[in-house]
Amino acid sequence: MFKIIQKTIRTGIVTKAYPAELAHISEHFRGRPSNDSREVTVDYGLCVFCGLCAEASSDKAVRITQEFELATKNRRNLVLTAEYTLNADRTHRQLGTVRRGSGSVETDAKIVGQKARETIHKVLGRSLAIREVDAGSCNGCEVEIVALNNPIHDIERFGIQFAASPRHADMLLVTGPVTRNMELALLKTYRAMPEPKVVVAVGACGISGGIFGENYASLGGVDKVLPVDVYIPGCPPRPQALIHGILLAVGRLGEKLYHERGR
Repeated sequence: MFKIIQKTIRTGIVTKAYPAELAHISEHFRGRPSNDSREVTVDYGLCVFCGLCAEASSDKAVRITQEFELATKNRRNLVLTAEYTLNADRTHRQLGTVRRGSGSVETDAKIVGQKARETIHKVLGRSLAIREVDAGSCNGCEVEIVALNNPIHDIERFGIQFAASPRHADMLLVTGPVTRNMELALLKTYRAMPEPKVVVAVGACGISGGIFGENYASLGGVDKVLPVDVYIPGCPPRPQALIHGILLAVGRLGEKLYHERGR
């Protein structure tokens, strides 16, 4: 009897406190099977379309497409989330659900241009005047914007032209992350434009600050300084993508004109 009492004292309390405390489970225990999945989020407003993600994806879970008409009025539409089921080695087995905000768009630049001309004439009854401001870009976007005026794209046939003065402009096209040195100049340009007016942020830098982000010299995306109506992703966006974004901005301008006239 004495030995039993002695052993009990040495052993102490063995009753587990579960569920008041977490259960300590043996690593050999077999519980509920789990169908592992992975959620991947891509922000086209940050993406520079370098293609390195596709190169690193040995199981082809990521691939580069030829889609470029991604312009949107809502910044959140540029964020795409995909859920994949996983193999035992944690590689992607199958694409499950994809959540995105942007809908289908025209793929024919000629059709987009024709719609732009019709929309501009209906909304303004004249040409659309654009004032472009480089707020601190690498000039990659400027190269594509200049191409809009070449014989290949010739946006003037759609009723679109660039204005030298913001006082004559309907649309403000902004490229690059907004550098702190350009903040005041950008604000003055915006304030000099007549109402109603629309602002278009061009490229990854214009949308989010791109590879520069926010730092001692950069404020980040254009919407850190001005209200943005349309975002055109790309690094840089090609001319057709710019035309598509301008078309969306014209629609936004039409909405503003409608509300202004209805007052």
